[in-house]
Amino acid sequence: MLYSSDATGLSRRRLLTGLGGLGAATVLAGCTPTVEPSPSDGGSSASGATPPSGSTPSTTPTPTPPPVPELPGGGTTLFPDRRMVALYGTPGTGSLGVLGEQDVDEALTRVADLAKEYQQYSEEPVIPAFEVIATVASSAGGPTGDYTTPVDPDRLAVWVEAAGKADTYVVLDLQPGTQDFPTQAASFESLLRQPHVGLALDPEWRLQPGQRHMEQIGQVSAAEINETTAWLAELVAEHRLPEKLVILHQFRTQMIPDRAAVKPREGLALMVHADGNGSAEQKLETWRSLKKDLPSGTHLGWKNFIDEDAPTFTPERTMTEVTPQPWFVSYQ
Repeated sequence: MLYSSDATGLSRRRLLTGLGGLGAATVLAGCTPTVEPSPSDGGSSASGATPPSGSTPSTTPTPTPPPVPELPGGGTTLFPDRRMVALYGTPGTGSLGVLGEQDVDEALTRVADLAKEYQQYSEEPVIPAFEVIATVASSAGGPTGDYTTPVDPDRLAVWVEAAGKADTYVVLDLQPGTQDFPTQAASFESLLRQPHVGLALDPEWRLQPGQRHMEQIGQVSAAEINETTAWLAELVAEHRLPEKLVILHQFRTQMIPDRAAVKPREGLALMVHADGNGSAEQKLETWRSLKKDLPSGTHLGWKNFIDEDAPTFTPERTMTEVTPQPWFVSYQ
């Protein structure tokens, strides 16, 4: 397998039910003589009115829908209520990033410690996160012939479940080869239904027919991104989930050539993530380029490469030299 490092608060509905069957009747005593009913009139009064039964019809209250589950750190919207620091990679191998250098429990401890290092430089709470490669770009055709190989779903589920218990956010990263992003995203629906799981699209690994990884840098259209996010936003609405993070990895403008046409979606927080490695000036130049003409409402993220950057930015440097401060920092 190949992988290149270049790569509102809770809203609850209150349903009010009125009092049903409540009327008013005025009896004027002494104004009209009473008439005793005869056996032939069935017990009716002279006026023909039926005496009240003494009971009031009841109404069944509409059940209140369950509250929207909260995100790690609380609340149901991601930003600006928190920042995130993440380990990037895939379980079981350290060759694709630091996340896979240890088992899940050790990774949770490692990322929690890293988030604490960032807290002194952020006014917002810093939440630990995992960015897990769920489909890995491959040199061979793979099971579908699309040069992409999915990670064992059971292995992913173990990490997602453990992260949820540890108040840690999870982003599933897709490297689709010649397969499309909507198809790959839908294959992880069961995990994406969980409130602490978001999605990352990695255009570097989105190939056209005849292309191969490491020979060409992939790209994706805004139309394909919009199709993916429309499906995900519908999932959020259908299952009453908190806001989900959607990361768009990018280090060259041609990776998303019509980025201005990417649509915002209710229930999703879109982010462009600066995914290049190199010297400090190279990385900062990439950052300056990517934040130009950024679609309104889009957040920015940053990646630190432990082995490939020269040097790797410290937490202090990441949060003081990278402006505006990134909302999501990942480590590969």
